[in-house]
Amino acid sequence: MAKTIKKKNMSVRYYTKPKDYIYMVLVHILCAVSVICILIPLIYVVAASFSSPKALLSGRVFLLPVDFTLRGYKMLLKHELLVTGFCNSLLYTVVGTVINLVMTVLAAYPLSRKDLAIRNPVMLLFTFTMLFNGGMIPTYILIKNLGMLDTIWALVIPTSISVWNLIITRTYFQSTIPGEVQESASVDGCDDFTFLIKIAIPLAKPILAVNVLLYAVSHWNSYFNEMMYLSTNTKFPLQLVLREILVNMGTAGMTLDVTKQLEMQETKYLLQYSSIIVGSVPVMLLYPFVQKYFVKGIMVGAIKG
Repeated sequence: MAKTIKKKNMSVRYYTKPKDYIYMVLVHILCAVSVICILIPLIYVVAASFSSPKALLSGRVFLLPVDFTLRGYKMLLKHELLVTGFCNSLLYTVVGTVINLVMTVLAAYPLSRKDLAIRNPVMLLFTFTMLFNGGMIPTYILIKNLGMLDTIWALVIPTSISVWNLIITRTYFQSTIPGEVQESASVDGCDDFTFLIKIAIPLAKPILAVNVLLYAVSHWNSYFNEMMYLSTNTKFPLQLVLREILVNMGTAGMTLDVTKQLEMQETKYLLQYSSIIVGSVPVMLLYPFVQKYFVKGIMVGAIKG
């Protein structure tokens, strides 16, 4: 069993049984192995994006760049639609995340209230959609009939709520906002909407940060719905633009001689790693701002309640 002794504002933690030491050693080993398994692929991708194509094809790249070059990034930046795609992805992510956050909170808070008589049947309907849906073709026909094809609304409206995020947000409201607080606010003349805006949402910052991160990453990395519903290339998001660059490079090399095809293949191989970095960096920059809320929000929302 672990004990803690406080000495002059210092906390010294020690363990009284051998199994405690063994447990902590195993925990640290498991964490170290997990970190290594995550970091090595990430470091390799970064190193590969700055290496020469010949070094990549020969397998000489591991954790450090070989024959350092910015060729892959220069080729991507020269593409005329890259900046447009980046701006489109940013727009879709911001608008979609705002809609997701508003819809999730407006659904999760009422479902967390015990005085809502129909909350269990409604929650059952939400959960049902996690297992069954209308399918790709009926969904496409619906989007077409609503006149949303080739618009931003085809990307953000059908995915306005994630049931998983709804569940953890609902559980967080149940776990962190006691019924006594609601009763006290009601006695003071606070209606439900005012309570949600002035009391519930300020207390739910951790779970809101979790929702922002999960929804933003989902929108930023999305490409399949965009590929189905968008037909104008100036409306393509970054992920779809990067895909088009790689696809066009592969088809263009088919009409060249063998030497040119080999050079084109080497370049395409390099662009794959450069594209991963270009598409991932914005999301990686977002995480530090919500990291302090992420663990608290996801743990409370997923386990308690």
